[in-house]
Amino acid sequence: MSSKNCCKPEAAQSQAELPLQPEGPALQAGVDEAGRGPLAGPVFAAAVILDAARPIAGLADSKRLSARRREQLAQAIEAQALACCVAQASVEEIERLNILQATMLAMQRAVAGLAIAPQLVLVDGNRTPALPMTAVAVVGGDAKVQAISAASILAKVYRDAWCMQAHRQWPQYGFAQHKGYGTALHLAALQQHGPCSVHRMGFAPVRRAVLSAGSAGSDRCCADPVC
Repeated sequence: MSSKNCCKPEAAQSQAELPLQPEGPALQAGVDEAGRGPLAGPVFAAAVILDAARPIAGLADSKRLSARRREQLAQAIEAQALACCVAQASVEEIERLNILQATMLAMQRAVAGLAIAPQLVLVDGNRTPALPMTAVAVVGGDAKVQAISAASILAKVYRDAWCMQAHRQWPQYGFAQHKGYGTALHLAALQQHGPCSVHRMGFAPVRRAVLSAGSAGSDRCCADPVC
């Protein structure tokens, strides 16, 4: 497991535009993931418990925020959250389990890594992982519930940081530009270089690149080949 318990058991934050938390237990965690769709890299998940006494302005669905704003909010969340944890499931686990189950595993790790155990977990989407406390799926939760918004921001920031690190190691793929998604640039790089060890071999575009690189000879595989 790779996780970061980023909480200080003091306080967390919220936002006026979104409800802090639905009616129910006082201690609620929001959970969201980042990186289910890309062709490479781990899938990340974050869990966050916010504090009504210390609101953060600007929490929103991470996809609606600029990269700079996400990073600013991530710093605020980490500094002031009652508890937060970012975890991941590896490429190997994605291959072994499938992307859905690996995502559930990353979410379980994020919740387990919280310094404070929540009474209720609110999960973005229509599925919840198996947890020792009550979990509720909230469709569109990253735009409805502040704790889920905070989790979406942390997960996205940490995954983007992974992509920048991957770009430094394998610049030929352009991870800094496409963040691992199946863009034209990424697909062209896969065709030219073949996949490397962080590509998800079970994903169809990567499998096609393996076949293409194999038929063209080993010179089309990358410096860290899996083909």
